[in-house]
Amino acid sequence: MAIAKRACTSIAAISLLLCYSAVVSCEVTTGEATGEFNVSAANARANAINRGILDPTAKVFNVLQFGAKPGDKEDRHNIDSNHMAFVKAFEAACHHEGKARLVIPRGTFVLGPVTFMGPCNNTPLIVQIQGTIKAITDISEFPGQGEEWVNFQNINGLVVTGSGTFDGQGASCWKYRDTKNDNNVPGQRLPANIQFVEVSNAIVRGITSVNSKGFHYFITGCKNIRLYHLNIIAPDESPNTDGIHISQSDVVKIAKSYIGTGDDCVGMIRGSSNVSVKKVTCGPGHGIREIMFLYSVGSLGKYDNEADVKGIIVKDCTLVGTQNGLRIKTYEGKSESRASSMIFQDIVMKDVKHPIIIDQFYGGKDKDSIVKINDIQFINITGTSVSKVAVDIACSKHYPCQNVHLRNINLKYSGNDNDQAPFSSSCVNAHVGYHGLQLPPPCR
Repeated sequence: MAIAKRACTSIAAISLLLCYSAVVSCEVTTGEATGEFNVSAANARANAINRGILDPTAKVFNVLQFGAKPGDKEDRHNIDSNHMAFVKAFEAACHHEGKARLVIPRGTFVLGPVTFMGPCNNTPLIVQIQGTIKAITDISEFPGQGEEWVNFQNINGLVVTGSGTFDGQGASCWKYRDTKNDNNVPGQRLPANIQFVEVSNAIVRGITSVNSKGFHYFITGCKNIRLYHLNIIAPDESPNTDGIHISQSDVVKIAKSYIGTGDDCVGMIRGSSNVSVKKVTCGPGHGIREIMFLYSVGSLGKYDNEADVKGIIVKDCTLVGTQNGLRIKTYEGKSESRASSMIFQDIVMKDVKHPIIIDQFYGGKDKDSIVKINDIQFINITGTSVSKVAVDIACSKHYPCQNVHLRNINLKYSGNDNDQAPFSSSCVNAHVGYHGLQLPPPCR
């Protein structure tokens, strides 16, 4: 990815700083001074920090000042020192009465599982990450499901920004993940790189996450969280390394990011509502990469009394070499729930195996799902498919899919030239409406 470089004269730099003071500070007075979260002000501040324009009125809490030890070796003393330093620096910044910025400076810091626990006294708390944070490789030191590697919890008003990297060093433990078992089997779901739990009004910007042991970002129980300009990377063969995994959260916005992992690019399961994914590139690679609502809405009906998944918009995204494209998948279901009000629009597919797929038999072909799917729109989907069945809609007999609409679908076959099967669509138990161009031809 190209990085733009800008040269400035002294006068230009001064003008830029004055612009920061006049615009960003003015915006902060409309939010921060009143204890409210101002999205535009927080995003402007995150952008300014990433360009090296720092607010001189914010108190800085640098982890080095609290005893953090740079270095990339898993030295026990350094690991313990880093844990204590990171927690103490966070607590000091969190409890500061005024604007605060927690800084992880350039360098490499090896860190075990850590939780940054709110509530905090300032809105928003700024966390600036410049260096590389490396996870320890000993999986026995992680407490198990529910606590990940780096956890942000119970915080209202948070900005995590910078050019830094979270390196989960997942290759050390991917061998322990049995791909034949799902995450409900004890010991199967490995720790996520970063978890946000019960966090509201947050912005994550510019951060790189590589080689997570499990999910890269795990967002659960959150409200109004925005993720911009992220790089999320893991090898194709890395198991269950979802880029962004969302559950039981409302108002999540993901934009202008690159995600290439061994599993879903973005996954949205029970209780995900009002989620938008825009201008995201997914792939290339051979892993199962879907945005569970953009590339896949997944594993619905897996738990008792699941909250509905609704209000999903996926727009202006590109999928390259992925196994699945836009996928909605459900299990048989333990109690009735819904997946509804989804729009997939202006999506480009490049050699995707299954571009459009609704699968309500994910737990087995003999099991009829009781998850209701309705009001689903696929609009302006273009590109190439390496499968002869580019549109595959298989819905429940008990609750057939309702109000599924395909508008202007223009997919071409790019697979094996020796395959003589027709390029086609398949529909089972679905009420599908067609509008405009349809390639492959619509179901009959």
